[in-house]
This record gives sequence, structure tokens and C-alpha cells, in this order.
Amino acid sequence: MISVSRTVSIPDNEVTISAIRAQGAGGQHVNKTSTAIHLRFDIPASSLPESYKIRLLAVSHHLITPEGVVVIKAQEYRSQEMNREAAVARLVSLIQELTVVQKSRYATKPTRASKERRLASKAQKSTTKALRGKVRRHPE
Repeated sequence: MISVSRTVSIPDNEVTISAIRAQGAGGQHVNKTSTAIHLRFDIPASSLPESYKIRLLAVSHHLITPEGVVVIKAQEYRSQEMNREAAVARLVSLIQELTVVQKSRYATKPTRASKERRLASKAQKSTTKALRGKVRRHPE
């Protein structure tokens, strides 16, 4: 079981983990061993709560395919087990990050000082712009 939060967890059979050959430098070791991990998690077919599914499928994220499958490739470490843990940790953090409910902001009134600063700034800009015009001479 993969624990996402105190109340939500994902059964291991809903996550498909396969070992693949890693990319990049590493010489003979990287060419011979399958240490990278390819993790796939199907959101619509999962046992996540409906509210989680709706939020995850509504978000456009580079790790989520248009079909609603999360695809994570972990190849940071030389060990397959550490890459597996890294992939699962990235899945959990992705789900936690995308399912956080934003607190609603309540309206506040501007302070008296901020109103005065705004009006002073407007008056300053007004005089600056008035000085840009033609110079008018008053008949004496």
C-alpha cells in the first residue's frame, strides 16, 4: 500500500512498475543492468476518491497523459530499489500537490495610508503629464 495521506492510500496492484535500461553516462554498468524504473498509474481505474480523480484529470500536467495515466521515469540512482522509491515518492508528491484545496481569500479594504499613497502618486503623475503640454503664455 502506498500512503498518499492519512485517509487515502493506493493499493500496490494499481501501480505498474517496470525496470528499464537507464540513459546517460555510466559505462558498462548502465548498458548491462535495468536500474531505471518506469511507473504507470491509471487515474480513472484507480481506487482514489472521486474528488481526487476529478482534480487530477482536470489539471494539465506533463506527467499525466490525455487518457489520465501518470507516467513517471526514475533513473537518478544506480540502484533499482532507490529508483523505485524515488518514483513512488514522486507519484505521491504529484497527487498531494495537485489535490490541495486552495483556501478562499476574503476581501479586505485598503488602509487609509495606502489610499493616501495612491492619491499622492496620481497627483504626481498628473502634474508630470501636465508639464509635457505646450507652454501657454498668459497675456499681461
